Amino acid sequence: MGHRAVRNRAAHLIGALALLLAALLPGSAQAWGYFGHRTTAQIALANVRPETRAAIARLIAHEKELGTPECRMSDLADAATWPDCLRGAYWRWSYTFAWHYRTAPVCEAYDAKKHCSGGNCVTAQIERNFRILSDESLPANVRLEALAFMVHFAGDVHMPLHSGDKDDRGGNDRVTDYGIVPDLNLHSIWDTALAERAITAAEPPLVRRYSAEEKAALAGGGPAEWGRESWQIARDFVYPNAFDRDPCEGDLPDETALTQEDIVAAVPVVERRVTQAGLRIADLLDAAFAPGAVSALP
Repeated sequence: MGHRAVRNRAAHLIGALALLLAALLPGSAQAWGYFGHRTTAQIALANVRPETRAAIARLIAHEKELGTPECRMSDLADAATWPDCLRGAYWRWSYTFAWHYRTAPVCEAYDAKKHCSGGNCVTAQIERNFRILSDESLPANVRLEALAFMVHFAGDVHMPLHSGDKDDRGGNDRVTDYGIVPDLNLHSIWDTALAERAITAAEPPLVRRYSAEEKAALAGGGPAEWGRESWQIARDFVYPNAFDRDPCEGDLPDETALTQEDIVAAVPVVERRVTQAGLRIADLLDAAFAPGAVSALP
């Protein structure tokens, strides 16, 4: 076996072990999982203006005012995972749980205004929390909460199965084997194992300063467009990759398996979405912390 094959198999086994360990942790089935969300925040922090980085640090100094000692926030990476940590206190925060997604049927025409009653969906909440964060007249703890929600939800909307659905709660109801790891579900695989493999295997590393040309190719747009992109990826790649067929040509089986070839094909898709999320979060942060009146979305 060649060095490349050995390295690829080792990466696959490490990813499988990481997924098994993650499955034992509470709250591990949120978009991109703990590692993915922290990575999007780290990409963002590496690409914001120095003034923005300082403003973030000043807000995070008010962390104790959030009243969530079980969910600490010492930096932007913590902020990116804070909304998922809140699931442990459902009695206080359950009203936010619908904000993490806006799944739309992949076999119907996409409509950016549907499936978001009362603004209770991920795209609307990115916009709402951006506006709160950019309003310097509001108390620091209110803006800090908005910072965490905005950064987290901007990550969520880039995960395809938080936007596209085939009558299975965004893949949660599809029992799926991940290589040698049996009986997971399609959603959790995209949340954790694929994200972890894409991030750890990326060359060059995803967390770095990106060039203006890279940003022009990967960033831009707004929440509605990001949601449409994810929906299209779910329609055109995620379900066909998992089931080897067009998801709109009849019902899909309740169980499937991702082969090593399927996994390898999915990794660059995940890598691009995590990178896009990080760079777009950077744009949101720079715009929100720009001095002056309440900012408009970039």
